[in-house]
Amino acid sequence: MESEQMEVDDTSSKKYIAQGGVPSVTVSLHPLVIMNISEHWTRVRAQEGEAKQVVGALIGKQKGRKLEIMNSFELLLSKVDNDMIIDKAYYTTKEEQFKQVFCDMDFLGWYTSGNDLPDESDVKNHKQACTINESPMLLKLNPYAGHTDLPITLYESVIDLVNGEATMLFVEVPYTLATEEAERIGVDHVARMASSDTGENSLVAEHLSAQYNAIKMLHTRVKMILEYVKAVQNKELPNNHEILRELSSLTHRLPVMQSPKFNAEFYNQCNDVALITYLGSITKSCNNMNQFVNKFNILHDRQGLGRKARGLFF
Repeated sequence: MESEQMEVDDTSSKKYIAQGGVPSVTVSLHPLVIMNISEHWTRVRAQEGEAKQVVGALIGKQKGRKLEIMNSFELLLSKVDNDMIIDKAYYTTKEEQFKQVFCDMDFLGWYTSGNDLPDESDVKNHKQACTINESPMLLKLNPYAGHTDLPITLYESVIDLVNGEATMLFVEVPYTLATEEAERIGVDHVARMASSDTGENSLVAEHLSAQYNAIKMLHTRVKMILEYVKAVQNKELPNNHEILRELSSLTHRLPVMQSPKFNAEFYNQCNDVALITYLGSITKSCNNMNQFVNKFNILHDRQGLGRKARGLFF
């Protein structure tokens, strides 16, 4: 019965696939997107106690027919008459926040979890995404995939006539993985930490483990000193003047953090960080101004060519 039910669901989902469709775009996908979607699905499952469908936005860069999906963020859904409605106000807020940091990234599509093939709910959500981008991409994550391949499927939507009616169908789009230096470090860290059989650790894990052990040791020794002082104060242990002198010497070093020299160094570092942030804002403004000047020059040249053409004919 379960196999028959799976065949029925598979057949019903295939009706939204365009037969013989050829993708019109080439897509490169960054590992950060895959990790974000996986973390989103895992977090919701842990919080809710059961697996639920997750939905989010895909952002990146588009140059002609080449799409580069570089990042993603989750979206909020509200249920109205058994239909899932995307919260547009929440999306607008998140888009404004991302634009402040990644001004050159745009909304390219949306992602969801579930079966590899799109279903009716995906079609409804895709129509909502079409109000933001006229031709958005659909990324589906299948967390229960039984194969060893990457359980990610990308689709683009097309409008075709089915039984004389205009119907939205999907065409599967092949993709390639594109990584940057920071992403390679993160992927290396996740891969090494996930493989428990090899016993290998990434450089990030080793550095964090060393810091954690140092802080843990410091906390243990400070706790031991505090317990000793309390025991002496309660007359549970005899006074040891040598230990108390060392403790006094140690505590007298703490006011060094409030010395004028420390404050000067601290404010110098703060000013350096603020200066770097300010220089980044100036660079971003100069880049925007440069793009504006380039577009203005292109428009001016086109208007000049148009006036020359009118002069030749008239």
